[in-house]
Parts: sequence; C-alpha cells; structure tokens
Amino acid sequence: MKRTTPIAIGTAAVVALTLTACGGGSGESGGDATADGPVTLSLAGWSLASTPEFQTIADAFHEENPDITVDVKEYAAGNDYDTQMTADLAAGTAPDIYVLKNLKNFYTYQSGQQLLDVSDVAGELDGDTSGVDAYEADGATYAVPYRQDSWILYYNQELFDQAGVEQPDGSWTWDDYTQAATDLTTAFQGSGSTATGTYQHSWQSTVQGFALAQSDGASLDSADYSFLEPYYERAIELQDAGAQPTFGTVTTNSLTYQAQFGTQQAAMMPMGTWYAATLIAQQENGEADEFAWGMAPIPQVDESTTGTDATPVTFGDPTGLGINPAIDENKVQAAKDFLAFAAGEGGAAALAEIGITPALFSDTVVDTFFGLEGVPTDDLSKFAFSTHETKPENPVAPSTAAVQNILNDLHTAVMSGSTPIADAIPEAESRASSEAGIG
Repeated sequence: MKRTTPIAIGTAAVVALTLTACGGGSGESGGDATADGPVTLSLAGWSLASTPEFQTIADAFHEENPDITVDVKEYAAGNDYDTQMTADLAAGTAPDIYVLKNLKNFYTYQSGQQLLDVSDVAGELDGDTSGVDAYEADGATYAVPYRQDSWILYYNQELFDQAGVEQPDGSWTWDDYTQAATDLTTAFQGSGSTATGTYQHSWQSTVQGFALAQSDGASLDSADYSFLEPYYERAIELQDAGAQPTFGTVTTNSLTYQAQFGTQQAAMMPMGTWYAATLIAQQENGEADEFAWGMAPIPQVDESTTGTDATPVTFGDPTGLGINPAIDENKVQAAKDFLAFAAGEGGAAALAEIGITPALFSDTVVDTFFGLEGVPTDDLSKFAFSTHETKPENPVAPSTAAVQNILNDLHTAVMSGSTPIADAIPEAESRASSEAGIG
C-alpha cells in the first residue's frame, strides 16, 4: 500500500504574528492550568455540526486521559478559517491547539513564530504516518498530521448503468474521463434528465492540483506554469459541451459538491477521500439520495500509472495540528500528548470509525473504513481508497501562498471565460516574478 505523503496571509500578517509571538496566554484557555491537576485545552475546528472529526478526537483522547478535557472552538469554514485564525493569533485569543487545514500557509505561521516546536512529538510517531516531513522547517518540526486525504473519482453506478456507459475500471486517463463525461451527458439529455456527466467544483485545486501532481517537472516556484494549459483546455471543453456545470453557474448559484453528487445531478465527481464520510452520513439522514456509488482512481495523464497493478498519482495536503506558543506553559505537555494521540493509533482508529482518512494509514484503517455501513466494498473502491502516490497541493516554500493566490486569479479568469488560458499563463508568470520574487 503506497501513500506518499487555500486566503492570503500577506506580509502585514506575518509582521503581526511575529509581534505577538511572545505575548501572553491564550484567551481561549480554560480550566485548571496546574501541572498536576485537571487541564482544559482549547482546540480549533469548523462546521462542527457537519464535521464530527474534532469532537470525535477530543472525546477519544479524553476517554484515555480523563484529567484532560479538550474544548472545541468553532471557526469559519473554507478560506475564512485562516483569516480568522490569523486575527486571533495576533490578538492573543487563539486556542491552545489549532488546525493547519493545508500546507499553503504553514510557512507563514511558522515564520511568524506562531507554532511551537513539536519535534519531540514527531520523533515518536509511527513511521507509517504520512506527511510528517511536510511540517519541518529550520531543522525542527512545528506540527503533526492527523489526516491525509487524497483525491479520487466518485461515480454513481446506477447513472452509469442507466446511460449505458461502462463504469470506471481503474485504467482511465483524462481522455477516457472526458469521453465518458460526454457520453453520459448525451444519454441524459436524450432521456430528458438534467444531470451532467461530471461535476467540477469551483476550487482552483480541481484543475491545478492534478496538473501539478501529474506533470513532469511541474513546480510552483519555477514561474513556469505551462503545465496547466492542457488541464484547463480539458475543463473548458467539458464546460462547453455541457458535460459539467459552468464555473459561472457553480459560483453564481452557490452550488455545493455534496448536493450535486448526492442528489444525482452528476454521475462523476473528482473529490477528496473526506467526501466518503459525508456521503455516507447524508445518505443515512436523507440529505442525499439512496443510490449505489463507487470510488475509482483519479484519471491519469497517461497509461503508465493506470491499472490496478500500477500506483496512480494524485494530490492532497496533509491536515495538521500545531500548538499556539502563547499557551500556558503548564499545559504544554498535555497539548503535546493530544497531538501524539491525534497523529497516532488512537486518533487513526477514531477517525476511521467515522469514515475519515487518518495520516497513520494501515490495513486496520482500511478494514475499519470498509466495515462501515454504506461504504462500497468492491475491489476497485478499496484500491482507489488505499493505493496512490499523493503529492502535495501546496509544497512548502516561502513563495507558496503568494503563488497560489496568483494562480487562483488565473483559475477564476480562465474558468469564467474572461481570459484564454494561453493569455492567462504569461500574466501569472509575470506576476509570480514581480510579486513572489521567483523565476
């Protein structure tokens, strides 16, 4: 089993973080701050009503450590999370432990001295834990991963059968995917259905993540973004053919990927492994339709990495936990113990039981996940979930956040149809050179 292991936070924010790095204790810390008595830690989370992972880990940790309580503080979801966290860190009101949703802003947090050195925790983690080295800087480790999602292809088996189109078999390239999306859409239109062959969400990663991971020599800090062109040409082709909703439709109508796939408005959808848990829950509570679905490897750039005898290449950042250096010093050990639990076997088991992909990935995790009610148990789904080379969406570098913001502008311009990709790439390269100082 092979598993290798987006909000501008600008210069002003880095300065603000640095100025507050030596500030007082976290304003969100509660409970008894003594070394020997009960301790209460605060933990950042988001969308708590629909994202159970934070409370799940907190409860599982408390069960094993009854003298330590972890209170989850809700933050905004999506891109607003980092904006809000940055403000709270600068104000001294951030929680004791906070989540690094992806790697985009890790350098900013670390260089702003807003992460405690947790090298001792990282050094004790299981060697199979993915993404640990992603949080290394200046010879130390500043966060540990507790989740490692990878992007795969979800598909509606019943819609494929109704359309008379062959289901994915693990051998698909992007050309195969494009053809299937087109064929499905043609069949749906012929039957009067409003469903589309596939759904591509509005995020830049739905195009750029695959391009970066699968293109030879692709790099964010090279100021050469020509590798994006074929991936955007394909996305525009699918939009123009009506095989997926247009970017304008997605953004103007605030479409959600959960509803598009879950209510059978799309027969396929590239999305991260985290969505499996959401779909299972929504089919159970009625937010999603009841239908048979499966998981397949994400389409590949060529046949060299297709088939179940090969290892498909995809992308996905780890999700990590770091400690606010403004934490009361008497709580540091308890916070480190929580990180070790979340990134270790205890956290992995708790996450797998609710359908979340942990960073510590094992046969036991796979067995637990596929033992959940509602999870497809076919061989291809198991292969897609467990076997892939996962490259980072946001390789850690000083320029990553700035470059990703530039490329997000490119994404919006191209997908909205305001700028052809051939014109957008040189503009992005020029901006990367002048604004991010690369190239």
